[in-house]
Amino acid sequence: MTVDPELLIHRDADDLAFSVAARMITAITDAQSTGGVAEVVLTGGRVAARIYRAVAESPARVEVDWQRVEFWWGDERFLPPGNPERNETQARDALLAHVDVDPARVHPMPADTGQSAEAAADAYATELAATISALNDEKRRAVPAFDVLMLGVGPDGHVASLFPGYPQLAVTDVSAVAVHDSPKPPPTRVSLTLPALDRSREVWFVVSGDDKADAVATALAEGDVPAARPKGRNRTLWLLDEAAASKLT
Repeated sequence: MTVDPELLIHRDADDLAFSVAARMITAITDAQSTGGVAEVVLTGGRVAARIYRAVAESPARVEVDWQRVEFWWGDERFLPPGNPERNETQARDALLAHVDVDPARVHPMPADTGQSAEAAADAYATELAATISALNDEKRRAVPAFDVLMLGVGPDGHVASLFPGYPQLAVTDVSAVAVHDSPKPPPTRVSLTLPALDRSREVWFVVSGDDKADAVATALAEGDVPAARPKGRNRTLWLLDEAAASKLT
């Protein structure tokens, strides 16, 4: 089941980041309240880094059992390990290095170490399937699901690394794909597919800046952009600052 998107507008990027950080801590603790593991999909970008720093600096972070959080990524720039442009590097620097995570529960997308992006996507899809299957056995879930999936939105309406008009939007038989000739650098990426993005109980679109305003308005009007497609099974949240919401009617 999916429900209509909910819209929450914040004063500016800092207000947005602190609000989402508090929401993230609450969502994780709620997911852990029955003794299970929280499944969280991270995003990248300028506001994501602020969110992760706010989580790491929040006194409430002690309420989370970080050993029982499984971290995934929605997409990744296919660059060498440790490259500062990788979403993984950003998240590790801002959050994961500052909380007591279980390294075995952190699942970065493969970096470029000489293999192809296609091989990296296949490896990630295999890892995701194996982990989610094991968790389903433990929790008796009928459908693979993340607890929270965070997504940014590009000025062209892309989400993860699924760009308007690209063939990866039509892929339904695998969870992760390689993306070449990205319209923004770097040109090669790995991304979850739309069916994989739709496996989340809650989908959070976190968007800041007036350069995203047209894309936000188009997506919320169910226009023909990738950002209009992912929906949470229980909840879809659009978490915006005033600049990103400025074209909404």
